[in-house]
Amino acid sequence: MAKTIQAIRGMNDYLPSDTPLWQWVENKVKHRLNSYGYSEIRMPIVESTPLFARAIGEVTDVVEKEMFTFNDRDEESLTLRPEGTAGCVRAGIEHGLLYNQEQRLWYIGPMFRYERPQKGRYRQFHQFGVEVFGIANPLIDAELIIMTAKLWQDLGIADHVQLQLNSIGSLEARKNYRAALVDYLQGHFDILDEDSKRRLTTNPLRILDSKDAKVQEVLNDAPKLHDYLDDDSRQHFETLCSILDQYGIKYEINQKLVRGLDYYNKTVFEWVTSALGAQGTVCGGGRYDGLVEQLGGHATPAVGFAMGLERLVLLIQEVVADLPINPNVDIYIVHQGDNTTLPALQVATQIRDQLPQTKVLLHCSGGNFKKQFKRADKSGAKFAIILGEDEVAQQQVVIKDLLSGAEQVTLPMSEIINYLTPFYQSH
Repeated sequence: MAKTIQAIRGMNDYLPSDTPLWQWVENKVKHRLNSYGYSEIRMPIVESTPLFARAIGEVTDVVEKEMFTFNDRDEESLTLRPEGTAGCVRAGIEHGLLYNQEQRLWYIGPMFRYERPQKGRYRQFHQFGVEVFGIANPLIDAELIIMTAKLWQDLGIADHVQLQLNSIGSLEARKNYRAALVDYLQGHFDILDEDSKRRLTTNPLRILDSKDAKVQEVLNDAPKLHDYLDDDSRQHFETLCSILDQYGIKYEINQKLVRGLDYYNKTVFEWVTSALGAQGTVCGGGRYDGLVEQLGGHATPAVGFAMGLERLVLLIQEVVADLPINPNVDIYIVHQGDNTTLPALQVATQIRDQLPQTKVLLHCSGGNFKKQFKRADKSGAKFAIILGEDEVAQQQVVIKDLLSGAEQVTLPMSEIINYLTPFYQSH
């Protein structure tokens, strides 16, 4: 026997028992985004490596350590996308969607990062991303945040996520703050962990996000980013906070929140949860007004967010009881006899055509009624529709309620839809 081949570590299969919940979550998100007037865009999962180096930042952890990069046959360096924003911007520039235009876009799909797999974080993971181009007003920042708050209500997790908010200002403001932060941390160099020491010369703002308790203690007395904000960023942030206050969105201003990618400016935010153990980010985003120009387009204001579906699904499984998900079929059609095959197929087709939301499974593998009813029970179907030779000869069917144990009903074939409609018309 040949040796079996298994999935690559950190790249998971999602089985038929898993996918109903995923589909439910995806449909909820899509419905909410569509209700706000967003349009879907689909980008390739493989892009030119320089796209991510230029967009994300060459000294970020993602580019330095986490990308799946390889050379194709023409020796061009290609990368499996580690995030969606850079590819979305590339597509917008390439197809002329951004210059002097407003675009509100969303996408869904797999992303790839080479890191140690752990609960809710895998080497192939899935994201919903939202990107808005051409609007500089903080009203759109607020609407994005409000839209995510509505989505948490849709998914039943609103009581288990908290909004953290910050402004990281302009490039010049961050440059000035970076110098002050580095100067302060140099005086506490011996206390820094190895990761923070490395970041001190590459990406010092990421030290603010350190998980090391001693580093966080040192940061309590560090210079504060908001003391270095430019006037435009400060006004933008104050307006955003005012809108959220008036709308009733609760938030915590976290001056250590900087996000992990270099392209952000002004607004940054995260929705976090502690329901999965250690605090984890469910959704994060912010402004990136310079990225379009950085990638070769015209200067274009932009803002967006992304949410990881693995962690979102884990959170829903943890905190939401009685999910309205039915992974079972609704109707199982059993038939036995030489002349029953075509009528059974016709009945199945009629139900699917006239009650399109109903899940109908037609038994196709032969066997006697006893065997078929075992399959019907295992399927979880509410109804079995039975066709034997006598029923076909009399143009009838027998309908048996498999769940309640109610007495079975014999009907003319012409009455099947009328009988089933009350059960499935709003399915």
